[in-house]
Amino acid sequence: MENNDILIRLRYALELKNREIAEIFRLGGVEVSIPDVVNILTKPDEDEMDTQLKCNNKMFDSFLNGLIIYKRGKQEPKPGNPDKPEPSIQNKANLNNLMLKKVKIALSLTTEDMLEIFEMAGIFVSKGELGAFLRKEGHKNYKECLDKYARNFLKGLAIKYRG
Repeated sequence: MENNDILIRLRYALELKNREIAEIFRLGGVEVSIPDVVNILTKPDEDEMDTQLKCNNKMFDSFLNGLIIYKRGKQEPKPGNPDKPEPSIQNKANLNNLMLKKVKIALSLTTEDMLEIFEMAGIFVSKGELGAFLRKEGHKNYKECLDKYARNFLKGLAIKYRG
């Protein structure tokens, strides 16, 4: 799945307005105007492929970070601990896993909540499999979250929050 498609599905599931999307991008450190948001969230027709503004990985990562701040507030660093950089999206495989992690944090979801969301979409994910999706890339039990799982998670999120 492309970043734009994930943003469209997240916007629908969480019932976010264009103004809120622009604010979330701003909180994540990227300035995006409301007309740009409309261009990002508009699915292009086959003959209008160049009108959609592509959301690159850096923008998408900033959006997810902004979503956490938007939903939970800015976290102040603990005294004595340096600000640690957020993990960035290195490749396409990492994208879905990072989306799952950051949406889980932003919405304060428990593992049981996430399993329920997958179940609402009609897909069974075991607790161990979900744990493997949420692990850091490079961990021996890390498992790549395929588009099928990401799509169904977003579908279940829409059912839960719009339902």
